[in-house]
Amino acid sequence: MPEINWTNWLILMASIMVLIGMGYYTNKKIVHGSDGEGGFLLAGRSLGPIIGGGTIVATGFSGWGFMGSPGAAYAFGTTELLGNFFFGFSLVIGVLFFARFLYRRGVKMGALTIPEFIAKNHPGDERMQRILQGTASVITAVLLSVFLVGQIKALGMLGGSWLGIPLEYAAALMVLVIVIYTSMGGLAAVAWTDTFMVICMTFSAIYICFQMFTDISLFEMIDQLHVIDANLVNPATANPYGSAPFQIFYLLPYTILFACVLPYQSIRLMSFRPDVKAHHVAMVVAPIGLMLSMIPFVGLYMRIKFPELAVADEAMPMYLKHFMPPIASGLITLFILFAMQSTANSVLLVVSSSLSHDLRKAIKPESKISDKQAITLNQATVVIIGLITMAMMLFAPPFMLNMIAIMGTGTLMASFVGPVLVSVFWKGTAKGALAAIISGFGISAGLLVFSDLGWIEPPIYAAVCSSIIYVVVSRFTRTDPVRSKDTESVAHHHNARPLAH
Repeated sequence: MPEINWTNWLILMASIMVLIGMGYYTNKKIVHGSDGEGGFLLAGRSLGPIIGGGTIVATGFSGWGFMGSPGAAYAFGTTELLGNFFFGFSLVIGVLFFARFLYRRGVKMGALTIPEFIAKNHPGDERMQRILQGTASVITAVLLSVFLVGQIKALGMLGGSWLGIPLEYAAALMVLVIVIYTSMGGLAAVAWTDTFMVICMTFSAIYICFQMFTDISLFEMIDQLHVIDANLVNPATANPYGSAPFQIFYLLPYTILFACVLPYQSIRLMSFRPDVKAHHVAMVVAPIGLMLSMIPFVGLYMRIKFPELAVADEAMPMYLKHFMPPIASGLITLFILFAMQSTANSVLLVVSSSLSHDLRKAIKPESKISDKQAITLNQATVVIIGLITMAMMLFAPPFMLNMIAIMGTGTLMASFVGPVLVSVFWKGTAKGALAAIISGFGISAGLLVFSDLGWIEPPIYAAVCSSIIYVVVSRFTRTDPVRSKDTESVAHHHNARPLAH
């Protein structure tokens, strides 16, 4: 058992007080200051450009960004650098060209979650819409629970070595903290704590880059990597994303789907204040995303310094242990733990809302419970899901963090691309949306499990197939012509306008 580091424990306890304090504040000011479940699930649509932009970036760059991407860069080389830049670019695209559409239509329909948005956005009888919302909620809960297990493992790996306790104890402590403040303040607590976290993450990235490039210049790094293995600098494949070099560019559509379709990302686009302008949010997202995209360089740096690591995902922990002063290492490790928490709390909230809100509405829409009871149910579900996913992590087999992330999020994107993104340009029917969700899930999961394709190829191929199925089935099941106002194009959504009028 590693030696307990009491200084790091004191730093952690201080940060926990800040996070729980934010949860308490948002509980009093936003959850109980708003009408109904919207105060918990959508932060009362109160997010401004700084808090909203901060939570979008923090959620996008998390455990995979600070632990998984250095590991992938260590194992496969410079391919991962381009992948990270694609993620930052796509977050900006999602804010500029998709936020206003999702916000306005969500407000119009009174949707509080993405499964509810999908159901209300597609014409069909009440029974079909209930089936659609229920199916979307179950698939969301299942796939994001898989992703959450990976986030919890990442928290345990880094937190355990930092605090000097076993992985399982560290993971349990982190989950406990996340459950406390998330259950208190809902999306508002998640957004506020995320913004605090992403500020710390950005300073960490700046300091890390300063250390690496004052030790080894970029050109020296390239030369030394070329000596170790030329494929690290000029990869002959796009591994782990595909077998051919050009397949790295599959990441661009993949990351755009990530920013616009994934429920734990896209739900933020529905939670802004009505007066917020998209380009103001983008001005927050772009520079932070650019800075955080530099983190995979740690993997390349460690490939030079420690070329024989047994586990690639140990690149970041080993870097902090050997190349950072103790105090800086402690603080940066805390900030990386923040990065992991920023996605874990978002995923936990979306999984919980899928079960406590969407599944409840799908099974028994006529049930009448008070706003207070609904919020209490949401809070209780956050606690239950946190405990269940913690138990799942304890019994999960070994896996690479990036791979488990893509298995969960990639399959969910393939399922929802038609009902969420294609519906921006052409709105289908409830039966078309249901067919797209089921086919996207089945094709992506089947290819990931039974084929030798790269990590992102199965979700991309499945997304194309499910989009086609969405259009074809909708055309055959449509009873009324689509009105022009229902096919509102994002091309008319000028960035200078507020998200809502």
